[in-house]
Amino acid sequence: MNIANARVMVVDDEEIMRSFVVGSLRRMGIQTIETCVDGASALKQAPIFKPDVVLTDIHMQPMGGIDFVKVLRRHPSESMRKLRVIFMSADASKGTLEEALPLGTFGYIVKPPRPETLRAKLELALK
Repeated sequence: MNIANARVMVVDDEEIMRSFVVGSLRRMGIQTIETCVDGASALKQAPIFKPDVVLTDIHMQPMGGIDFVKVLRRHPSESMRKLRVIFMSADASKGTLEEALPLGTFGYIVKPPRPETLRAKLELALK
């Protein structure tokens, strides 16, 4: 899939980070973008928006990224269970990585994401 045609959902509780990531995506040519403030709102919006990739923060309330992905992986819809997810977090601690990486995602980006890292992870997920 051409990266510019991707439907990308950005899930982050920090408005500044959402704006930064959306701006980075738009500079890559991606125009179809949905934003959510936490995992709970993303669970409601994902079946409607039908993203190709979800970029999600890990630490959010009331539902963080790890719990969001765990619920996705048990979703009744196969397309939601197989949704491509990339974690973004300022937390790169060993414990968080050990909890996040086995969830069948396409990587982990330390925030704030560098544009070239974001592009590389998206291209990998969209192959």
